[in-house]
Amino acid sequence: MVVAVHDRLGSGSLVGMKSESELVRRASQGDSAAFGHLVEHHWARLVRLARSVVGEIDAEDAVQDGLLRAWRKLSQLTEPAAFGSWVSRVVVRVCLRRARSQRAVSVSLDESPEPRIRSNPEATIDVWRLLASLPPKQRVVMHMTVVEGMTDSEIAPLLGIAISSVRAHRRRARQRLERQTSQRSAA
Repeated sequence: MVVAVHDRLGSGSLVGMKSESELVRRASQGDSAAFGHLVEHHWARLVRLARSVVGEIDAEDAVQDGLLRAWRKLSQLTEPAAFGSWVSRVVVRVCLRRARSQRAVSVSLDESPEPRIRSNPEATIDVWRLLASLPPKQRVVMHMTVVEGMTDSEIAPLLGIAISSVRAHRRRARQRLERQTSQRSAA
């Protein structure tokens, strides 16, 4: 159902439509078209988020799984204005489960969705490969911090962890990335 709604609506915004809270209310009463508009509005952001945790190949599947769970549990959402963060939390949980179930994450340089960052022509860093080497929670914290520009107080409730845990995951991720890049430049 989510694929058909997304394909039909494409990518866009809620401009000219009812407020997001109203769409959430309608969707929680079974209005699939209202939920389709919500999917349309949040799709790209959710896929970017999922990609940072499960990789390019599994990102859209993880988002679809998360959106199906959200559709089924939408009646449990008590504050319609919190839909964006709530659906993000649902998708992140699905992604973390998928990432934990994967034994090894492999990222092909040829299939990397983003260009490599070149600070100097001799030193090339493959951002996706570095992020893929992080444990799932560290990866999602780094994505939310760097890519989404979220604060610790925004990240913590999305992941269901304390603000201090967000900081700890980010610190460990940065330490691990620093070790990897220094080992790479030493080689």
